[in-house]
Amino acid sequence: MTEQRATRLIAIRHGETDWNVGARIQGHTDIALNDKGRWQAAQLAQALADEPLDAVYASDLGRAFDTALAFAEPKGLPVVADSGLRERQFGCFEGLSFDEIEQRWPDEARRWRKREPGFGPEGGETLEQFYGRIVQTVQRLALRHAGQSIALVSHGGVLDCLYRAATRLALDAPRTWQVGNASINRLLHTEGGLTLVGWSDTGHLDGVAQPLA
Repeated sequence: MTEQRATRLIAIRHGETDWNVGARIQGHTDIALNDKGRWQAAQLAQALADEPLDAVYASDLGRAFDTALAFAEPKGLPVVADSGLRERQFGCFEGLSFDEIEQRWPDEARRWRKREPGFGPEGGETLEQFYGRIVQTVQRLALRHAGQSIALVSHGGVLDCLYRAATRLALDAPRTWQVGNASINRLLHTEGGLTLVGWSDTGHLDGVAQPLA
């Protein structure tokens, strides 16, 4: 793939949910945006109003799909749901807070905190399985749109995988980068894989007063 056939990717995390606020593991559980999350999506739409896009893809979970609709509809673009962009499947951890997980399964919580690539909670994906799914999905979509610009609206864990893939960081390396709700993150896909262009742009959310409910 030549540089001219590179795919420009805008990777976006969904807006806030009540489970984000309560630090509860969402995984594949379909939790809706809260009021702040819908406001963030509206701000995102303004930030991307002049952004040229050829396609918009989103996780089929409502919090991501609805975030994508906020900026895709004004552009006249459909949002294509792709389950490959879902958050990690956390199995028995879903719906629980970090503290509750540590209380119930201290050993499993320790392995999760250490980011053991081969560990997965009961009924869930291992980190290796999750990472493989995300990289494969994004590569598939990028190749479909070689030479174009596309938006991918997904989840915090998904963005973490993309950052690691683009910077060649190990799965068990501690996270030192942000994956904020409704953040704009830019990558390039070429035959050499993913390259980081810009990360964690939240300027559209900073210094803007959120309307009171």
